Amino acid sequence: MDWTSLPYFLAAVRTGTLRGAAEATGSTHATVNRHIEVLENSYGVRLFRRTRRGLELTSAGRDILPVVEEAERKVNEAKRRVQGLDKEETGTVRFSTTGTLVYEIVSPILGRFTKAYPDIDLDIRVSDRFEDINRLQTDVSLRFAHDVQDDVIARKLYPLALVPMASRSYLEKHLPLAGPNGEGLSWLGWDAIDRRPDWLADTPFPGAEVRHATTDPILQLSLARQGVGIVNSSVYFTTIYPELVPVPGVEPVLDRNLWLLFHNELRRTIRVRRFIDFLSKELIDLKPLLQAGVRTA
Repeated sequence: MDWTSLPYFLAAVRTGTLRGAAEATGSTHATVNRHIEVLENSYGVRLFRRTRRGLELTSAGRDILPVVEEAERKVNEAKRRVQGLDKEETGTVRFSTTGTLVYEIVSPILGRFTKAYPDIDLDIRVSDRFEDINRLQTDVSLRFAHDVQDDVIARKLYPLALVPMASRSYLEKHLPLAGPNGEGLSWLGWDAIDRRPDWLADTPFPGAEVRHATTDPILQLSLARQGVGIVNSSVYFTTIYPELVPVPGVEPVLDRNLWLLFHNELRRTIRVRRFIDFLSKELIDLKPLLQAGVRTA
């Protein structure tokens, strides 16, 4: 068995395409294909069928998949145990979080951490996809979610307060002419454009339309700052972007929680523990700003 090719096989299984596997492994389409061919040649069987939709496991591929997954689990367990023995405030901490949080909320904290611990390097990944801590894709992850089901240590911090916001110029122009349910107003959408998505009914302006769409939360805020429409986001952004103001008459509400996720074995690694404790304390200090305007019972 060619052990170096197994991660590429698993990435192809999990993404379903050579392109997806290349992105997951940080390699190229040709590299993934070459490693799969090495495995297929070593076994003397086809592991995948190439179709228009992507890669489909053959019966031989399905047979070896549990064995390869178990091998991956054992290797990662060994890595975690070795890393857990590290007692130095040096080395690299891999950290992942979402674009919504990292640029304005987390980035200043990371800057202060690097000054406090100059010998610890940060390998930062920005993605809205939950990276797998058990497969060692990341050491620490900060997420914005209702709940966490992964088999990891999850430290729940607190819920963020969200409020509909827009530029002053947009509200001055459109709000006086809007209907009782927000007719004439525009929400900025997420992902694909859908003028009447289901979530509209739960907003303060169910009669508004969803115009434009992006999967980039910072671009969404930038468009709102330019007067394109309304966005529902953290109240914190109204304190750092003077162009944005909460929509009058709409109060912030507590939404999903901030979660710090990490593996139990890595918690014993000094550099990881220092990072977790530092990030946790700094985020707790930000709680009044991230929950500003929420009425307490």
